[in-house]
Amino acid sequence: MKATSSPAPASFTLTDLPTDRLHLVWSDEFEGPAGAPPDPAKWECEQGGHGWGNGELQYYTDSTENAAQDGKSCLLITARAVAETEQRQRECWYGPSRFTSARLLTRGRFAFTYGRVEARIKLPYGQGIWPAFWMLGENFSEVGWPACGEIDIMEHIGREPGTVHGTVHGPGYCGGEGIGGGLTLADGALVRDDFHVFVVDWQPDRIRWFMDNQMFFELGREHIPQGTAWAFDHPFFLLMNVAVGGYWPGNPDETTVFPQTMTIDFVRIYQAR
Repeated sequence: MKATSSPAPASFTLTDLPTDRLHLVWSDEFEGPAGAPPDPAKWECEQGGHGWGNGELQYYTDSTENAAQDGKSCLLITARAVAETEQRQRECWYGPSRFTSARLLTRGRFAFTYGRVEARIKLPYGQGIWPAFWMLGENFSEVGWPACGEIDIMEHIGREPGTVHGTVHGPGYCGGEGIGGGLTLADGALVRDDFHVFVVDWQPDRIRWFMDNQMFFELGREHIPQGTAWAFDHPFFLLMNVAVGGYWPGNPDETTVFPQTMTIDFVRIYQAR
Protein backbone atom coordinates (compact mmCIF):
# COMPACT_ATOMS: atom_id res chain seq x y z
CA MET A 1 0.00 0.00 0.00
CA LYS A 2 1.39 3.39 -1.00
CA ALA A 3 1.24 6.34 1.34
CA THR A 4 -1.32 9.03 0.65
CA SER A 5 1.31 11.77 0.76
CA SER A 6 2.04 13.77 -2.36
CA PRO A 7 5.06 12.84 -4.49
CA ALA A 8 8.28 14.50 -3.44
CA PRO A 9 8.81 17.82 -5.24
CA ALA A 10 11.22 17.29 -8.12
CA SER A 11 13.35 20.20 -6.91
CA PHE A 12 13.59 19.09 -3.27
CA THR A 13 17.03 17.77 -2.39
CA LEU A 14 18.91 16.77 0.72
CA THR A 15 20.70 20.13 0.71
CA ASP A 16 17.34 21.83 1.30
CA LEU A 17 17.30 20.40 4.83
CA PRO A 18 19.15 22.20 7.64
CA THR A 19 22.56 20.73 8.47
CA ASP A 20 24.24 23.35 10.64
CA ARG A 21 23.53 21.50 13.88
CA LEU A 22 24.15 17.93 12.67
CA HIS A 23 27.15 16.03 13.94
CA LEU A 24 28.43 12.54 13.29
CA VAL A 25 27.51 10.12 16.11
CA TRP A 26 28.38 6.75 14.56
CA SER A 27 30.07 5.50 11.42
CA ASP A 28 31.93 2.68 9.80
CA GLU A 29 34.37 3.50 6.98
CA PHE A 30 35.48 -0.15 6.60
CA GLU A 31 39.19 0.60 6.73
CA GLY A 32 40.30 -2.88 7.82
CA PRO A 33 42.72 -5.06 5.85
CA ALA A 34 41.60 -7.18 2.92
CA GLY A 35 39.77 -10.28 4.10
CA ALA A 36 39.04 -8.95 7.59
CA PRO A 37 35.53 -9.56 8.92
CA PRO A 38 33.20 -6.67 9.72
CA ASP A 39 34.20 -4.92 12.94
CA PRO A 40 32.65 -7.12 15.69
CA ALA A 41 32.40 -4.10 17.98
CA LYS A 42 29.96 -2.58 15.49
CA TRP A 43 28.29 -5.48 13.68
CA GLU A 44 26.77 -8.84 14.55
CA CYS A 45 26.60 -11.47 11.79
CA GLU A 46 23.18 -13.02 12.24
CA GLN A 47 23.01 -16.66 11.16
CA GLY A 48 20.38 -19.10 9.96
CA GLY A 49 18.40 -20.46 7.06
CA HIS A 50 14.80 -20.41 8.26
CA GLY A 51 13.52 -18.12 5.49
CA TRP A 52 13.40 -14.96 7.64
CA GLY A 53 9.63 -14.63 7.26
CA ASN A 54 9.89 -14.15 3.51
CA GLY A 55 10.59 -17.61 2.11
CA GLU A 56 14.21 -16.64 1.42
CA LEU A 57 16.61 -19.33 0.20
CA GLN A 58 19.97 -18.24 1.62
CA TYR A 59 21.69 -19.39 4.79
CA TYR A 60 23.26 -16.40 6.53
CA THR A 61 26.75 -17.14 7.86
CA ASP A 62 29.50 -15.40 9.83
CA SER A 63 32.10 -16.44 7.25
CA THR A 64 34.37 -13.92 5.54
CA GLU A 65 33.35 -15.62 2.30
CA ASN A 66 30.06 -13.78 2.76
CA ALA A 67 31.07 -10.59 4.60
CA ALA A 68 34.60 -9.17 4.48
CA GLN A 69 36.43 -5.90 4.11
CA ASP A 70 38.31 -5.47 0.84
CA GLY A 71 41.34 -3.49 2.03
CA LYS A 72 40.15 -0.51 -0.06
CA SER A 73 37.76 1.03 2.49
CA CYS A 74 34.73 -1.02 1.49
CA LEU A 75 32.75 -3.90 2.95
CA LEU A 76 31.63 -6.71 0.66
CA ILE A 77 28.46 -8.68 1.40
CA THR A 78 28.45 -11.58 -1.05
CA ALA A 79 25.71 -14.06 -1.89
CA ARG A 80 27.11 -17.34 -3.20
CA ALA A 81 25.70 -20.46 -4.78
CA VAL A 82 26.70 -23.58 -2.82
CA ALA A 83 28.24 -26.46 -4.74
CA GLU A 84 25.98 -29.51 -4.72
CA THR A 85 28.62 -31.55 -2.91
CA GLU A 86 28.66 -29.01 -0.05
CA GLN A 87 24.96 -28.20 0.30
CA ARG A 88 24.35 -30.63 3.16
CA GLN A 89 26.80 -28.75 5.38
CA ARG A 90 23.92 -26.39 6.28
CA GLU A 91 20.18 -26.98 6.41
CA CYS A 92 17.61 -24.40 5.32
CA TRP A 93 13.85 -24.52 5.74
CA TYR A 94 13.54 -26.22 2.35
CA GLY A 95 16.41 -28.70 2.81
CA PRO A 96 20.18 -28.55 2.07
CA SER A 97 21.35 -24.96 1.65
CA ARG A 98 21.67 -23.85 -1.97
CA PHE A 99 22.97 -20.33 -1.21
CA THR A 100 24.90 -18.47 1.48
CA SER A 101 25.04 -14.77 2.26
CA ALA A 102 25.39 -12.34 5.18
CA ARG A 103 23.08 -10.24 7.33
CA LEU A 104 24.80 -7.65 9.54
CA LEU A 105 23.16 -5.69 12.33
CA THR A 106 24.13 -3.28 15.09
CA ARG A 107 21.69 -4.79 17.63
CA GLY A 108 23.17 -4.65 21.13
CA ARG A 109 26.00 -2.46 19.87
CA PHE A 110 24.38 0.75 18.66
CA ALA A 111 20.83 2.09 18.46
CA PHE A 112 19.52 5.62 18.11
CA THR A 113 16.35 7.70 17.90
CA TYR A 114 16.03 10.26 15.07
CA GLY A 115 18.72 11.58 12.83
CA ARG A 116 20.14 11.17 9.35
CA VAL A 117 21.36 7.77 8.16
CA GLU A 118 23.40 7.48 4.99
CA ALA A 119 25.38 4.85 3.13
CA ARG A 120 27.21 4.77 -0.18
CA ILE A 121 26.52 1.43 -1.82
CA LYS A 122 27.00 -0.37 -5.12
CA LEU A 123 24.25 -2.94 -5.53
CA PRO A 124 24.25 -6.50 -6.85
CA TYR A 125 21.91 -7.57 -9.63
CA GLY A 126 19.96 -10.46 -11.12
CA GLN A 127 16.66 -12.25 -10.78
CA GLY A 128 16.04 -13.28 -7.17
CA ILE A 129 18.73 -11.02 -5.68
CA TRP A 130 17.43 -8.77 -2.88
CA PRO A 131 19.88 -6.34 -1.19
CA ALA A 132 18.65 -4.12 1.63
CA PHE A 133 19.82 -1.40 4.02
CA TRP A 134 17.27 -0.92 6.80
CA MET A 135 16.38 -0.46 10.48
CA LEU A 136 14.34 -2.28 13.13
CA GLY A 137 13.02 -1.06 16.47
CA GLU A 138 15.32 -2.02 19.33
CA ASN A 139 12.29 -3.39 21.22
CA PHE A 140 11.90 -6.15 18.61
CA SER A 141 12.59 -8.93 21.13
CA GLU A 142 9.95 -7.57 23.54
CA VAL A 143 7.06 -6.62 21.24
CA GLY A 144 7.86 -8.46 18.01
CA TRP A 145 7.35 -7.36 14.44
CA PRO A 146 5.65 -5.24 13.19
CA ALA A 147 4.94 -3.52 16.54
CA CYS A 148 8.64 -2.66 16.84
CA GLY A 149 8.57 -0.75 13.55
CA GLU A 150 10.74 -1.17 10.45
CA ILE A 151 12.26 1.52 8.23
CA ASP A 152 13.63 0.24 4.92
CA ILE A 153 16.12 2.84 3.77
CA MET A 154 16.84 1.01 0.52
CA GLU A 155 15.61 -2.22 -1.04
CA HIS A 156 16.26 -3.41 -4.58
CA ILE A 157 14.98 -6.49 -6.37
CA GLY A 158 16.72 -7.92 -9.39
CA ARG A 159 13.72 -7.96 -11.69
CA GLU A 160 13.53 -4.13 -11.43
CA PRO A 161 17.11 -3.24 -12.42
CA GLY A 162 16.52 0.51 -12.52
CA THR A 163 14.46 0.97 -9.34
CA VAL A 164 15.02 1.27 -5.59
CA HIS A 165 12.38 1.31 -2.86
CA GLY A 166 11.93 2.91 0.58
CA THR A 167 9.24 1.59 2.91
CA VAL A 168 7.97 1.51 6.49
CA HIS A 169 6.20 -1.30 8.31
CA GLY A 170 4.25 -1.00 11.54
CA PRO A 171 1.14 -2.37 13.25
CA GLY A 172 -1.67 -2.25 10.70
CA TYR A 173 0.58 -1.42 7.73
CA CYS A 174 3.07 -4.22 7.26
CA GLY A 175 4.16 -6.86 4.79
CA GLY A 176 2.38 -6.30 1.49
CA GLU A 177 0.58 -3.36 3.13
CA GLY A 178 3.80 -1.54 4.01
CA ILE A 179 3.82 2.16 3.10
CA GLY A 180 6.50 3.30 0.71
CA GLY A 181 7.70 4.77 -2.53
CA GLY A 182 10.36 4.19 -5.12
CA LEU A 183 12.72 5.88 -7.52
CA THR A 184 13.40 4.67 -11.06
CA LEU A 185 16.48 5.97 -12.87
CA ALA A 186 15.92 7.87 -16.10
CA ASP A 187 16.68 6.67 -19.62
CA GLY A 188 16.84 3.00 -18.72
CA ALA A 189 19.89 3.41 -16.46
CA LEU A 190 20.70 0.46 -14.21
CA VAL A 191 21.17 0.88 -10.46
CA ARG A 192 24.01 -1.67 -10.46
CA ASP A 193 26.25 0.37 -12.74
CA ASP A 194 27.56 2.78 -10.09
CA PHE A 195 27.69 3.62 -6.40
CA HIS A 196 24.70 5.51 -5.02
CA VAL A 197 24.20 7.35 -1.73
CA PHE A 198 21.05 6.34 0.13
CA VAL A 199 19.77 8.56 2.93
CA VAL A 200 16.90 8.57 5.39
CA ASP A 201 16.17 11.72 7.35
CA TRP A 202 14.17 10.52 10.38
CA GLN A 203 12.39 13.13 12.48
CA PRO A 204 9.72 12.80 15.22
CA ASP A 205 6.82 13.38 12.85
CA ARG A 206 8.29 12.78 9.39
CA ILE A 207 10.63 10.46 7.48
CA ARG A 208 12.18 11.38 4.13
CA TRP A 209 14.04 9.13 1.68
CA PHE A 210 16.79 10.25 -0.70
CA MET A 211 18.95 8.70 -3.39
CA ASP A 212 21.93 10.68 -4.65
CA ASN A 213 20.63 13.87 -2.98
CA GLN A 214 17.13 13.68 -4.55
CA MET A 215 14.16 13.04 -2.26
CA PHE A 216 11.88 10.35 -3.65
CA PHE A 217 9.46 9.68 -0.79
CA GLU A 218 8.14 11.40 2.34
CA LEU A 219 5.96 10.00 5.11
CA GLY A 220 4.31 11.92 7.93
CA ARG A 221 2.33 10.77 10.94
CA GLU A 222 -0.81 11.87 9.14
CA HIS A 223 -0.23 9.34 6.35
CA ILE A 224 -0.45 6.08 8.28
CA PRO A 225 -3.85 4.31 8.33
CA GLN A 226 -6.40 5.78 10.71
CA GLY A 227 -6.43 4.01 14.07
CA THR A 228 -2.89 2.62 13.74
CA ALA A 229 0.19 3.57 15.75
CA TRP A 230 3.23 5.54 14.60
CA ALA A 231 5.96 2.99 15.36
CA PHE A 232 8.96 5.27 14.81
CA ASP A 233 9.46 7.14 18.09
CA HIS A 234 11.98 4.93 19.90
CA PRO A 235 15.52 3.56 19.33
CA PHE A 236 16.27 1.58 16.17
CA PHE A 237 19.30 -0.45 15.07
CA LEU A 238 20.77 -0.88 11.58
CA LEU A 239 20.79 -3.90 9.28
CA MET A 240 22.42 -4.69 5.92
CA ASN A 241 21.96 -7.90 3.97
CA VAL A 242 21.73 -9.58 0.59
CA ALA A 243 18.86 -12.06 0.43
CA VAL A 244 18.40 -14.68 -2.28
CA GLY A 245 14.86 -15.45 -3.36
CA GLY A 246 11.69 -14.82 -1.39
CA TYR A 247 8.08 -13.94 -1.92
CA TRP A 248 8.74 -10.43 -3.26
CA PRO A 249 11.77 -10.81 -5.58
CA GLY A 250 11.01 -14.38 -6.64
CA ASN A 251 13.71 -17.03 -6.87
CA PRO A 252 16.88 -17.07 -8.97
CA ASP A 253 16.60 -18.59 -12.42
CA GLU A 254 18.93 -19.61 -15.24
CA THR A 255 19.79 -15.94 -15.89
CA THR A 256 21.05 -15.30 -12.35
CA VAL A 257 24.83 -15.09 -12.01
CA PHE A 258 26.66 -15.92 -8.78
CA PRO A 259 28.42 -14.67 -6.74
CA GLN A 260 26.62 -11.37 -6.28
CA THR A 261 28.15 -8.66 -4.08
CA MET A 262 26.84 -5.55 -2.37
CA THR A 263 29.74 -3.14 -1.88
CA ILE A 264 29.38 -0.64 0.98
CA ASP A 265 31.76 2.32 1.02
CA PHE A 266 30.54 3.83 4.30
CA VAL A 267 27.66 3.99 6.76
CA ARG A 268 27.20 7.21 8.76
CA ILE A 269 24.66 8.48 11.29
CA TYR A 270 24.20 12.15 12.15
CA GLN A 271 22.09 13.73 14.89
CA ALA A 272 21.29 17.25 15.99
CA ARG A 273 23.46 18.63 18.74
